[in-house]
Amino acid sequence: MPRFLRSLFGQVVLALVLGVVLGLAVPEFAVKLKPLGDSFIKLIKMIIPVLVFCVVVHGIAGAGDLKRVGRVGIKALIYFEVVTTIALGLGLLLAFWFQPGVGMNVDPKALDAKAMSAYADTASKLTGGGTVEFLMKLIPTTVVDAFAKGDVLQVLLFAILFGSALALIGARGKAVATFVDDLSHVLFKIMGIIIKLAPLGVLGAIAFTVGKYGVGSLKQLGMLVVLFYAAVAIFVFVVLGAIMRFSGFSILKLLKYLREELAVVFATTSSDSVLPQIMSKLKRMGIRDSTVGLVIPTGYSFNLDAFSIYITLAAVFIAQATNTPVSMTDLLTILAIALVTSKGAHGVPGSAIVVLAATLQAIPAIPAVGLVLVLSVDWFMGIARALGNLIGNCVATVAIAAWEGDIDRERAHAVLDGRPVPATEDDADVGAAQLPATA
Repeated sequence: MPRFLRSLFGQVVLALVLGVVLGLAVPEFAVKLKPLGDSFIKLIKMIIPVLVFCVVVHGIAGAGDLKRVGRVGIKALIYFEVVTTIALGLGLLLAFWFQPGVGMNVDPKALDAKAMSAYADTASKLTGGGTVEFLMKLIPTTVVDAFAKGDVLQVLLFAILFGSALALIGARGKAVATFVDDLSHVLFKIMGIIIKLAPLGVLGAIAFTVGKYGVGSLKQLGMLVVLFYAAVAIFVFVVLGAIMRFSGFSILKLLKYLREELAVVFATTSSDSVLPQIMSKLKRMGIRDSTVGLVIPTGYSFNLDAFSIYITLAAVFIAQATNTPVSMTDLLTILAIALVTSKGAHGVPGSAIVVLAATLQAIPAIPAVGLVLVLSVDWFMGIARALGNLIGNCVATVAIAAWEGDIDRERAHAVLDGRPVPATEDDADVGAAQLPATA
């Protein structure tokens, strides 16, 4: 068997091609393969809450210096807000520059409002109560409830408190800290078993999509889809590329290093499916455990870069398609509302449409029923959203680690260059054996 097909990346690429072929040749059979993709993602999500808890607790307890942990958290939030605002602005700029919706001349009264009623109801719940209500939702009813629901933000809050308490009690908490660290390695080993099923998950997800929607689905709103992909590419290679260069690293080398994970996300449209592997690979680069443990889980809810581009681009597209004039006040309102509604949307079913509905509800001038226009191509845009969000969070982790001095630069450059590096415990974790640097 060729070396390429022995690697996880090669197997995922093969599964992608096979999924497209099945979707085109036998669409009815391909649609029935959907459970393969759903099951793979569910297996991953099954252990994410406990794994996040273990990584964060071990990172904070091992750091010892709680001031450093707090400093990293504050810098992460500042970074998230600045970069997210840039992403929102980019979406607005490109929407007005290329005007993808102009000329469609859609009459809002002719659209079927039933198609987006469920999303509108969820949007009302998402925005109800404003910022105070959102902050209250960060606190779980019980610790067990946070883990049972799989709410990463609630688990993260408890993990920060638990890890801080362990650090404060010192030697008396050593046994607990050791147990948590050992448990995290067991969970990573479980992840290593699950990730071997990634090609099957990819096959099921892509076969279902092509079989149900067909490759011609992009034609209906092609300009919007193409513009969104271009916007995400510009953001990744220009904005995030500049951040990586300022931090002393290359965005292209980082993308090559994460190619297996990006391939899985491309097929499943879910960044959840690679969260544990991403954390393991970033630690392997020489980034401090506590920094990875804080930035990645928090970024999954607070640093949705491609998601932010989508919100502003789609909102202006709907206004253009329905011939709705948009004032500067409306534009500023879109920016302000999207900064709030996008936070914590991770994990909400149909989150992109839900957040877009929540944003439009705050701007009466734009008909919310226009959401129906983007429903048919939302999945295709979801691929770029998931990829852009994941890359954005990885870059954020590298940038904040460089800002704080929490990265071994020599090791990071060696790993990104594909050169051999001294073995660590993380090399035994998810996906490490797949990497050329350790081959």
